[in-house]
Amino acid sequence: MTVNQRQITGNAVPPLFPQTGPVRVLCIGEAPGPRGADKSGFPFFGDRAGQPLYRALVAAGACVLPDSVHDLKWDGALFHAHELQPVLRGVALGNAFDRCPTDDGVRFRAPSRTELYSPDNLMRLANDVEGARVRGLQRIIALGRVAAQVMEQVVERANTNGTAVALIAVPHPSAQGLLSAAPDRGRGARLADLAQAWEQQVATLVREALDGAA
Repeated sequence: MTVNQRQITGNAVPPLFPQTGPVRVLCIGEAPGPRGADKSGFPFFGDRAGQPLYRALVAAGACVLPDSVHDLKWDGALFHAHELQPVLRGVALGNAFDRCPTDDGVRFRAPSRTELYSPDNLMRLANDVEGARVRGLQRIIALGRVAAQVMEQVVERANTNGTAVALIAVPHPSAQGLLSAAPDRGRGARLADLAQAWEQQVATLVREALDGAA
């Protein structure tokens, strides 16, 4: 395989939009993952958090995955090597920070506040929102607390310049995100049940927008 599994490329991962048609929903995560989007080049594609998101999008009729994805390990480098990519309908995907954060090219770290709230990054996100808005954007789904906080600033500014777009925050689909958001911080809850409920919630939010019920 030509892509080094451990090395983080740190390349910008652009948002993924449908080739044609409206964009009703924009899903925003925190940052590309080291074994997922950093290698595949597509938001969430191969990320650990991306697997439940793509399942929810498929269930909502908003995404088609290549058949061969199901025969491979969920891994961005493998998807890149096989030249695979998701096909979206009515939904666009992106991240609050557009590249996998790292200090040494090997270890992932969370994006810093300086990186997330830099004028250039906020302008990039504003442009992504505007690009979706002109195609009929109704709601932004932020995955996790960090993505939600960044997008609050972007949406607040965007909504002063046009039709209001709803921002909906859902927990990050990681085990930590699901447990921390559950009642009693997940005490007595089965992680599999929380994950299934998360996928159903996201699928419903997307389906409502695609069906014009938002």
